[in-house]
Amino acid sequence: MEKFAVACIQIAPSPNAISENTEKCLAWIDAAVRDFRPRLVVLQETVTTGFSPGMPREEFYDLVEPIDGPSACAVARLARDRKTAVLFPMYEKGAEAPVVYNSALLFDERGERRGLYRKTHPFPTERIEGGGWTTPGNSLDVFDLGFVKVGVTICYEGDFPEPSRILSLKGAEVILRPSALLRSFEIWELTNRARAYDNHVYVVGVNAVGSDAAGNHYFGHSMVVDPIARKLAQARGTEEIIGVELDPEPLKYVTYGAHSPMLFDHIEDRNLDVYDGLLAEGRCPFEPSRRIPYR
Repeated sequence: MEKFAVACIQIAPSPNAISENTEKCLAWIDAAVRDFRPRLVVLQETVTTGFSPGMPREEFYDLVEPIDGPSACAVARLARDRKTAVLFPMYEKGAEAPVVYNSALLFDERGERRGLYRKTHPFPTERIEGGGWTTPGNSLDVFDLGFVKVGVTICYEGDFPEPSRILSLKGAEVILRPSALLRSFEIWELTNRARAYDNHVYVVGVNAVGSDAAGNHYFGHSMVVDPIARKLAQARGTEEIIGVELDPEPLKYVTYGAHSPMLFDHIEDRNLDVYDGLLAEGRCPFEPSRRIPYR
């Protein structure tokens, strides 16, 4: 990984107004490039529509765009023109109706698509089984931008230790977490810092602000966390851009502001002999208000 600057954009999209929201994204990417000179810009989950569509999934399928649609092409052109990589999260029209993916497209500094990630762990009410609209993806991939290797987890997926661990084992140095999180700030902060510290990676968490078509309200507070769980930048609860430079040598000292050497590695130090059964099916011993089956 090289030293580079990352910028996070949290905006309030107009519900389901894809063209309008794309134009807003382009303007805010321009502002991020002007203010922070980033090599990577990250936007929030489902930025072209807002999170909850507020309509039947068959109707929503007709609304959303494919990954080679006008919005993605416009962002790709801007990435090329501004010479910055962009993570652009959007709902993706599947090849067959009414399949919709909660996706994130990664464009490099030449405007070429270097990655496509489809959310593998949709939130229970987002899943079709829960009356939702999202078909899950089935792959956790690491994408090489040349100056950094990145993985993606989308919102709810940051609650789970396993996806981030898999990405770190595949070589991710930075995990990008575009989100539209509706739980508490404490959960948002905790999970971002935990996933960063669990795996000694940077976590770039970009959370939505504003409201969606279902009347859900989002609190923002996007943040960048380093591999020893220190917050390097944090936004407020409004439309905002934050940016920070990432150090390619973040693990030399055990805590910030000290020269005490770091002598451990959470990835290398795992005792694999005791991990048998980790991938077994299970359930929490405490009952939620309602269980929504996954399959």
